[in-house]
Amino acid sequence: MACEVLSTADGRAKTALSRKYAAEWVASRNGGEPIAVGIGTPPLRPARPEKPALMAPRDVPRRRTGSEAGRIALLHAVAHIELNAVDLHWDIIARFGHIKMPIGFYDDWVKSADEESKHFNLICDCLEDMGSHYGALPAHAGMWRSAEDTAEDIMGRLAVVPMVLEARGLDVTPGMIEIFRKAEATNAVSALEVIYSEEVHHVAYGSKWFHFLCGRHDLDPKDEFHRLVRHYFHGVLKPPFNEEKRAEAGIPPDFYWPLSEETPDRTALGNKASAEIRAK
Repeated sequence: MACEVLSTADGRAKTALSRKYAAEWVASRNGGEPIAVGIGTPPLRPARPEKPALMAPRDVPRRRTGSEAGRIALLHAVAHIELNAVDLHWDIIARFGHIKMPIGFYDDWVKSADEESKHFNLICDCLEDMGSHYGALPAHAGMWRSAEDTAEDIMGRLAVVPMVLEARGLDVTPGMIEIFRKAEATNAVSALEVIYSEEVHHVAYGSKWFHFLCGRHDLDPKDEFHRLVRHYFHGVLKPPFNEEKRAEAGIPPDFYWPLSEETPDRTALGNKASAEIRAK
């Protein structure tokens, strides 16, 4: 099932199949006869439609979000991210089937794939409402790089994809929501608010199963996270961070600040917090 989703090129067809198989998984679990988890042979790269054209990040045109064209470009980028997320969640199921995991692991990633499929369609609907569509603009060619880099390392995959890349979505989505709220684009605001609320759970699933595997192998989660991100992630983590939502997802500041290009002045932060408490 996972490999079939990964091998389907068209975005709408891929997400329809993803949602169909997610519903079948849930029905089998609720019926007390879960679908057997086998070992698949997923493609190294998922099937993709002919468009959008994929370009190096530096070559993707940048547009100001104060214009309608800029906001369309921003939504197009979000749609591309969501489609990759659908594949990432099915890929972790197919690629690491040889590693014995509790059935809850599959529950979580099937649910995440289903929600990412919904997110992709919500954003595509917004693009179409604005007279555009997914594939109308070029897109980032490097989106799958982290998946390829961690194709043989489940802990690396969990550290880099949900705990770094998806956690970044928690940092930037509030700003995107404000852009579309100012433009009175209510459909886009509603879609992004759904994504923001559900993305926390996807990050949390990554943190949960990362900690689970650290416990299995008697590893310190913070130290192992730092090691894996430094090994697999290309670049530094960039603030500002949404510390509240990251904490809600099970990722404390001492996981990500040491990997940042900036070091927070913890004394200043502590003094600010104390002042706020005194003011109350």
